[in-house]
Amino acid sequence: MKTPWLFLAAVLSILLWGASMEDSLRARAEDPPRNDRKIVDAAASTKPPFPGTVVPSAFGFAVDGKSATYLKPETLDSLSRVLWKADIAENSRPRVIARPPGGGDTDANVSPEEALRRERQRLRDTGITHVIHAQHADLAVVPLQGDIFVLRGDGPLERLTQTLGPEIDPRPSDDGAKVAFVRDGELFVIDVASKRETQLTKGATEGLSHALAEFMAQEEMDRAEGYWWSPDGARIAYQETDERHIPFYTIVHQGDLAVSAETHRYPFPGKANAKVRLRVVPAAGGDGKALDCLNPLLEDAYLARVEWKDDKHLFVQILSRDQKNLKLLVVDVSADKFTTTIDERSETYINLHDDLRRVEKTGEILWSSERGGFRHLELRDDEGKPIRVLTSGDWPVDRVVGFDQKRREAWFVAGVESHLESQLYRVSLDGGPIERVTKEPGTHAPVVSADCEHFIDVQSNLRRPPITTLRDRTDKLVAKLDDAGDDPRVKEYSLAPPVLTEFKSRDGVSLHGAYYAPRLKDPHAKAPLIVMLYGGPHVQLIADSWALTADLNARFLNDRGFAVWKMDNRGSSRRGHAFEAALYHHMGTVEVRDQVDGVRFIAANRPEVDATRVGVTGGSYGGYMTLRCLTEAPEVFKSGVSVAPVVDWDGYDTCYTERYMGTPDNNKDGYQDSSVLSRVDRLKGRVLLVHGMIDENVHFRHTARLVTALIAANKPFELLPLPSERHSARRAADRAYEAERKAEFFARTLGLN
Repeated sequence: MKTPWLFLAAVLSILLWGASMEDSLRARAEDPPRNDRKIVDAAASTKPPFPGTVVPSAFGFAVDGKSATYLKPETLDSLSRVLWKADIAENSRPRVIARPPGGGDTDANVSPEEALRRERQRLRDTGITHVIHAQHADLAVVPLQGDIFVLRGDGPLERLTQTLGPEIDPRPSDDGAKVAFVRDGELFVIDVASKRETQLTKGATEGLSHALAEFMAQEEMDRAEGYWWSPDGARIAYQETDERHIPFYTIVHQGDLAVSAETHRYPFPGKANAKVRLRVVPAAGGDGKALDCLNPLLEDAYLARVEWKDDKHLFVQILSRDQKNLKLLVVDVSADKFTTTIDERSETYINLHDDLRRVEKTGEILWSSERGGFRHLELRDDEGKPIRVLTSGDWPVDRVVGFDQKRREAWFVAGVESHLESQLYRVSLDGGPIERVTKEPGTHAPVVSADCEHFIDVQSNLRRPPITTLRDRTDKLVAKLDDAGDDPRVKEYSLAPPVLTEFKSRDGVSLHGAYYAPRLKDPHAKAPLIVMLYGGPHVQLIADSWALTADLNARFLNDRGFAVWKMDNRGSSRRGHAFEAALYHHMGTVEVRDQVDGVRFIAANRPEVDATRVGVTGGSYGGYMTLRCLTEAPEVFKSGVSVAPVVDWDGYDTCYTERYMGTPDNNKDGYQDSSVLSRVDRLKGRVLLVHGMIDENVHFRHTARLVTALIAANKPFELLPLPSERHSARRAADRAYEAERKAEFFARTLGLN
């Protein structure tokens, strides 16, 4: 249940307001309405990209450190990305070096296999969507239209393959001499110079594949890759995935002109997962080797992370099925033996990370752990024994973004001063204080060069659209690469930031919210309140980020006369493990209580809010939360629009569900109490259900089961099925229609004047 792009962008911090937050709320309530702002219609509110959100991405530094590349559309109203290049020099002017060949920039030209991978990665962009750089060569791989292209220097693009079967997940060897890829479930290597292909694996069939990450890894473990090049390019480690024992789940395409269906091997909680094995094969072809030493550990566990320690050894992370134990193993590939280097345990669950780094000269290991309640960095020796803790405090390290082998420094992103901020820091592996690198308030998304001499920073805050800059290690500006504030729609819509606030819940927990004031003709009128929420793990909505300001969905409702409120309840991210794990084994409980407290707080501090007319809406976990708000707090929430909801956790996937809920056998009461289906008798308000009928993540079956329960309980409901949409709507007409229906539904059910 990955997060939408808006949630990923909103990671962090508010400007200091000076006065108390209640005073700030009252002061803003007396501000005159901005009648000069352009009205947001349904089409604008649902058409990405939003104003000021077209920003560069997929940054990569050249091997010689003299240039960097990135992806970005050429126009502000487009999602079709091209490849840009900027020299690392003062006042460098970026230039386009590659565009997709004609007709290659639409979803329609993506193979079905790649389309599903795009769903896993929540990609809406088209054109050039991936650029994979060789580690030690001036070569980049660009997948397009199911084929493979390579780029050297400033181009042009060179086609490597032209086949009927799509090439999936192409990646170069470190020296750029070869490119590996998957076709028809088999691993291939192509020589870049001669274009000669070598098939490395055999035996793939329906339900059995090689070198592709299984559904659980892609969807719930943030692992998209299923094979790994050795540093010397001589071997490739890959996973073999057997799903033949998992029953089919069939999705019929009801909205198509022709009859068609797709099938997936979907593991439900408590049922069998895919069987995953790790193997190694010579990149030149020949007999591979199964790493059978790992088979007992993988019998009912997850292959979480794999990377090469050196040319002869692998780092392998294995997560237990209950996700309470994570082992870091060092595997001797030739001897088929392993040693356990780190063994992490938790009473609840372990969140995976990508912070593992190795000091080449000494063999020391950089690792991060939530063992003390907040994720922090630590240094261990080559055998995994602790040397020293590098960071500490009541704040979490978000992720490691740079590793300076020469200076022995780890670069990381965190919100040390405030969990609502995202800044770049570094710390010495030899101990000492952490050093803050970035200075500007707001949200920073840095990409650091391999030598840590430079970094590219995408920075924004509530009042400032993202600006992309190239900086040296002291944070000195080298060149401005892009400024989303140049988007004319930013001025056209006059987007004032929402009011951020902090308050205490009934349990004494500090919570944060954002309030969007309604556009009212009568300044003395009362407005219905719409709560827009997500509420689940790994998401933070409230931050000093332009993404929060640019949300035209909220502005659309404001222009219709609704006040809008967003809030991060317990269970959300970046507040420490205890804050997130508050929902452990009982989802849809503490989250609802916090949302109720948020409504009561904002209604008490905004005189224009009518606390008797409150609606709620969200998608995915937010769809589940919408339904739980209606059943658990019907005295507060009068109506709701639930999009793609989970209605009973027995119908979602193993990895996500069992992390937080255990299995139906070992947490029977928790599953029963957290279900929407068992609580429909408590529903008093009105509900509109919206769901894509070919959703392969949260199946339409969830909504169908809820409809059956609502009918049995004689409860009124409304239904908007989207026959040709998956987990989130992609078609412009579908998105606009959904927005209009939502606004009309709330106007009718909440008595909007």
